[in-house]
Amino acid sequence: MPRIDVTRATVKCVTKPEQAPTEWTVLAVRLPAEPSRHRVAVWRELRRAGALSLGQGVWALPATPAFEQGLDRAVALIERGEGEALLLQARGRDPAYSERLEDLFTAGREDEWTEFLSECGKYEAELDREFAQEKFTLAELDEEEQSLERLRRWFRDVKLRDLFGAPSAGRAEQKLKHCQSRLEEFAERVYAVAHGH
Repeated sequence: MPRIDVTRATVKCVTKPEQAPTEWTVLAVRLPAEPSRHRVAVWRELRRAGALSLGQGVWALPATPAFEQGLDRAVALIERGEGEALLLQARGRDPAYSERLEDLFTAGREDEWTEFLSECGKYEAELDREFAQEKFTLAELDEEEQSLERLRRWFRDVKLRDLFGAPSAGRAEQKLKHCQSRLEEFAERVYAVAHGH
């Protein structure tokens, strides 16, 4: 039987595969100063897509399918505003730069999760008021269901953009589940009142 030499490099390769650095799409935007509505529309679309601002008119998004639609909408808005878009594929020059981009991107998602958690708190406070005032009507239930559906959509959108796992993502998921269970309690009370229980 032939002798097989296992080197440190072989062990490292087998036990811990090197993870390729994240590819990024970099968008450089140039738009006329007036009318400003085009700049605002592009800015809002890129923010909505979760793009990371790297400086004036330069944005970055992970080069994954989850971000393509938002990027396409932004480019369409740039063209509609008679501007120019330059799209580049990029990655960090070394692991430290790659990690820095991921950290900046994740900080943006953490901000979104923080805002989401705050809105969940407001939703629960609204339900508390309804319980305190015994406002168990079908109209209120419809309103609260619509508010919860908005929170669900928001959660799904941020979760799709949160590629690197922001710290508050798990807490946000638990908070949404808690909001759902609170709505179920409220719905049971509305049902009981509607049926004279």
